[in-house]
Amino acid sequence: MQRKEFAILGLGRFGASLAKSLAEEGCEVMAVDKSEEVVNEVVEYVMHAEIGDITNKDFVASLGLSNYDGVIIGVGDNLSAGVMATILAKEERARLVIAKAGSELQARVLRKVGADKVIFPELEIGRRIARQLVHGNYFDAIGLSSTHSILEIQCPSEWVGHTLKSLNLRAKYGVSVIGIKRDEEVIVNPSPDLPIMGDDLLIMLGENSILEKLNAMTLHKGDD
Repeated sequence: MQRKEFAILGLGRFGASLAKSLAEEGCEVMAVDKSEEVVNEVVEYVMHAEIGDITNKDFVASLGLSNYDGVIIGVGDNLSAGVMATILAKEERARLVIAKAGSELQARVLRKVGADKVIFPELEIGRRIARQLVHGNYFDAIGLSSTHSILEIQCPSEWVGHTLKSLNLRAKYGVSVIGIKRDEEVIVNPSPDLPIMGDDLLIMLGENSILEKLNAMTLHKGDD
């Protein structure tokens, strides 16, 4: 499978974090910023690092953005720079331009100048934390799509002592237990014959609405 390639233009906290994360996922990343100090902080993680002004037409033209699967504009705190970088990236025939915005007004402007997708990192983080607080679950849920996730759920009391095979969760709820956190150990791909223990945390994959119902059920049981 061919590795995906991304260009990150603007290395604030969001851009730098994204560059490192994409690199850790095995992607080829080019990180770009006008600050040499900032670029030096990510240079060991990425495939290419460039120092330059992402609002300069000649400099952006030299980056070969059309060769990348996606170009992420990470300067949402500077609307004029974000707009110019978005325009230049589109002029260089970037396949996909994703721009960071700090407000809906900024998002509208970025869309009008050609951004294919606009993201609100701070807003998304806020929503995720809110969901975790409301549902009492502090595990960092992994969203696989708009409808399915991986979530850690406290084992319901009525499941204790039963095996995964006898619980038959896939048939009953359409969810799968892909791991169990037991004490300090994480049991990956647990055996169907493994009995569930009272303090187990079940790492489950399934539809978001079902996972939320199962999680809510365990919380309500604990309040009784």
